Order: sequence, then C-alpha cells, then structure tokens
Amino acid sequence: MTPEQAAAKARPALATVARAFAESPRTLQRARLLGLSGWAYHVSARAGALGDVRPETVAAAVGFIAPDAINDGWEAAAKVTPPTEVAGWHLHELRQWGAAELGSFPRLARLSELAGRVVSAVDISALPLFAAWRAVPVTSETPGGQAAHLLFLLHEHRLGVQVVSVRASGMTPLQAIIAGPDGETEAVAFGWQPPYPPAGPLVRRRMWAESIADSLSGQAYAALDGPERVEFCGLLESLSHRLTS
Repeated sequence: MTPEQAAAKARPALATVARAFAESPRTLQRARLLGLSGWAYHVSARAGALGDVRPETVAAAVGFIAPDAINDGWEAAAKVTPPTEVAGWHLHELRQWGAAELGSFPRLARLSELAGRVVSAVDISALPLFAAWRAVPVTSETPGGQAAHLLFLLHEHRLGVQVVSVRASGMTPLQAIIAGPDGETEAVAFGWQPPYPPAGPLVRRRMWAESIADSLSGQAYAALDGPERVEFCGLLESLSHRLTS
C-alpha cells in the first residue's frame, strides 16, 4: 500500500470517527452547558484553537463553510465565552468520549502509536488550523482519550489538505461542494446561499482535487512502512465499523 493509497483509505474511516463524536449526546450537552447554539458551538469548537482572531481568518482556515455562516457562529459564541475556552471544552469532551467509546477497542495502543507517527510527520505548511490543534499536547489519562485526540488531528489534517487541493484545482470551496456526492444539500448545511453553479462541469475537476489531496496527505503516511500502512488502515476501518454497528 502506497502512502497515497493509505491516505485515501483512511479518509472515510476518519470521517466516521469524527461524525460519531460530533453526534454524541455529550457533545450536544456541552453546547447547552456553555449556552451556545449548535452552530455557534460547532464553529468555535473547531476553530477556537486559532485564538482570538477575526471571523475572516476563521473562514480562510476552515475553507468549506460560507464566510457569513462562520461570522454568525463565531460572533455568537464570542458574546458568551472566548472561542479558545469552547475549543478547550471540546477537546475535554473528545477525550471523555474516546475513553468511553474507544477504550475497549482491541489493539488500541497500536492504533495510537501508528496514528501518532503520522501526526508528527505532517508538514504544517498552509495548514493553520491543523497546526494550531497539533500545538495542543496530546495528553490524556486514558488510552481511549489519547486515541480520539490523535484521530481528530488526522481528520483535521485531511480537511486542511482538502482546502489546499481544491484551491489548487482552480475551484472555489462552493464549487467543490456542489460537485460532491451531497451537492446542494451540503452547500445549504455549510451556509452557502443559492444560486449554485452547475455540478456537471466540475465533477472531473473535483476528482483531480481528491487525487491531489491523497498525494498531499500521503506525505505524512510515508512515516509508516508498507505493512504498517496496511495495518493502520485495517485497524481504523475496524474501529469505524464498531462505531456504526
């Protein structure tokens, strides 16, 4: 398995893990405890690691969410509590969720070891949000919490690389969303307003962007040798099946 193939194989499983945490009751409860709407929590929890920055900076780093939607969520959260505090609570909940949901997964220590090596190998150039999150020490009292933190970082890495590859392909984030499998539904969810561009002429370009993203992400997976990449992807896929079963 090449590094590029490993990156492509890991992408859907990482998204499954991230989605399982995002949809967990404890994540939604934290938003309520902080007095935030779900959207304000989502934006500030993910981008709060950047610090006290302007919404435009957040929109530039996140990429795929409409700037107006970023502004609404970021400003609404900032009126209640500093985004850095929201991000800190989000990481706390992530670790707690990991302890509860991932702690009993077989070979969890090996999964964390391999994930940690990939995380450490990432070149942070043009990845400000990943860089901000990686600067936070991976410290957890439980193996499950540590694993959840590392997989969160790998998912954030892929999202950041996706922004770079889409822009390199000549597409805007909105065009890439429209050309994707969920098209206008995802555009609405991310705060983009119609009219939307036609998807047809963009599909091939999005496929090219995906291949570039696999190549860029794969640079970090080169920290593992071939058998280790197969092993890591197998463990990650098994974990994703466990979370959705």
